Amino acid sequence: MTIQKVGIVGAGTMGNGIAQVCAVAGCDVVMVDITDAALQKGTATLTKSLGRLVEKGKLKASARDAATRRIATSTDYRELASADIVIEAATEHAELKVRILKQIEGVAKPDAIIASNTSSISITTLAASLRDAARFVGMHFFNPVPLLPLVEVIRGLETSDATVSTTRELAQRLGKSPIVVRDSPGFVVNRILVPMINEAFCVLAEGVATPEEIDEGMKLGANHPIGPLALSDLIGLDVCLSVMDVYLEDFGDSKYRASPLLRELVAAGRFGRKTGRGVYRYE
Repeated sequence: MTIQKVGIVGAGTMGNGIAQVCAVAGCDVVMVDITDAALQKGTATLTKSLGRLVEKGKLKASARDAATRRIATSTDYRELASADIVIEAATEHAELKVRILKQIEGVAKPDAIIASNTSSISITTLAASLRDAARFVGMHFFNPVPLLPLVEVIRGLETSDATVSTTRELAQRLGKSPIVVRDSPGFVVNRILVPMINEAFCVLAEGVATPEEIDEGMKLGANHPIGPLALSDLIGLDVCLSVMDVYLEDFGDSKYRASPLLRELVAAGRFGRKTGRGVYRYE
């Protein structure tokens, strides 16, 4: 199966990023969200992102314009009916994702692939809510989507070989480097990364070092391009907390208990860059 049209549910950080890379790669895109305001915000974000690529000489203006023309938006799920693959990119809550996936299955054509951009929730569990689990797969992009090359293609228990193969080929077409992984909470990257971020919050709460010193230590001592606390602000503290809660529930191991400081900052609405304040302040 050749993917020509991509449907995306969710116009937030991940959704509009996925829409951007798909459109740049030559795919027609329809991006669906519940409000016109959300769609307008998502479109504005990806338009700005494309503009920065042009300014840096990484994309021609003509390619930017062509990509923009390939993206349509709608609040109507029926616009997904002609898509060859529909990628769910909603926030990291299992019940919400299940509702969305059922809506997608209700309108998607029979041979369309249905994918989730979940960063931690079991693909097998999500697939169990669908009539045809064979066409369901995890397609986990990383933030910022236009810049980071990795895509985790996650095979659920019932995911077919054809679904995995086509999804992997699409990721390569988007200029990404996919890895195929077995379904497990957090898969590979976030299984390792998010507990490390959580431990950085524990170190901060104990007063071992300042946020700047913690981040500088990991950059210089572990050769990380960005420190774990700054990275949490980029990912979203709310997302990090949700992932840790999923690990604690699924593994039942206390080592995955979220830092009280992380939970407190989320309760205060300090989610990171997207709210202007997390561990650090942003303009």
